[in-house]
Amino acid sequence: MKWKGVMPAITTCFAEDCSVDHGFMKSHCRWLLDNGCSGIVALGSLGEGATLSWNEKLEVLRSCVSAVGGRGPVVASISALATSEAAALAKAAAELGCDGLMVLPPYVYRGNWREMKTHVAAVFEATPLSCTLYNNPVAYGTDFIPEQICELAAEHENFEAVKESSADVRRVSAIRALLGSRLEISVGVDDAALEAIGVGATGWIAGLANALPRESVDLFNCGANGERDKAFQVYRWFLPLLRMDTVPNFVQLIKLVQAEVGMGNARVRPPRLELVGDELERNKRIISEALRSRPHTAPSFALPEGK
Repeated sequence: MKWKGVMPAITTCFAEDCSVDHGFMKSHCRWLLDNGCSGIVALGSLGEGATLSWNEKLEVLRSCVSAVGGRGPVVASISALATSEAAALAKAAAELGCDGLMVLPPYVYRGNWREMKTHVAAVFEATPLSCTLYNNPVAYGTDFIPEQICELAAEHENFEAVKESSADVRRVSAIRALLGSRLEISVGVDDAALEAIGVGATGWIAGLANALPRESVDLFNCGANGERDKAFQVYRWFLPLLRMDTVPNFVQLIKLVQAEVGMGNARVRPPRLELVGDELERNKRIISEALRSRPHTAPSFALPEGK
């Protein structure tokens, strides 16, 4: 598959009883593709995958595959405490028709390189699906450095991409220096997107794209096409929102932006709780100002079915 363009790490929409709202998730997937996104990444940290049961994860993947209908790749995020469970989820994702896997290190346990290599290798080897390695040392405490990524690439043909979320754009150029075009590189930190594109990132696994896909695609395309002034104009407007992707309560914030644009609700699963009080009002003001000053070049959205 092609690990290129803007691929939202989609949120998981919850109904009032905290069950998964599959109807909305299907509409959301279609709307994201209608507005220029190149694929869908499900069950990630933004998708609150850690709060979903095994069966819920499978149902979310089934809904995404059904909604996308081959219009773009559906990528399953693979994370688990046990290596055996991660490999089993990878196999299940392949059986459900997913096109690729985003492979995370195990939550909580911060092992050494030998252990982390063994874990992700087991997932790579579980299926022939194309895989991207998710490197997010800030959140997970495991840092896959460029030399280790090079080692994995030499041993696993279906390891085809990296989601680089270290927030150090030098990592993008370092991987490129070691591996050339062997791997695609996606930026995974929203407020470093333009910088990463400038040093060789070919994709963006994005958070705010859940609410503002067209602006995200416009920013990515302008950066990739070398339209520097136009890209910076969109980026400067977008940054107050993009920075919401880089704080501990990023799930609540991105869902709040979705609610404010009329594309979802702010519900989250405990232990996360919705924002309240001054924090809620402060962020609603930031969102309101951004929407008020939205770039005039952004096309009007094609709302999904039923909206």
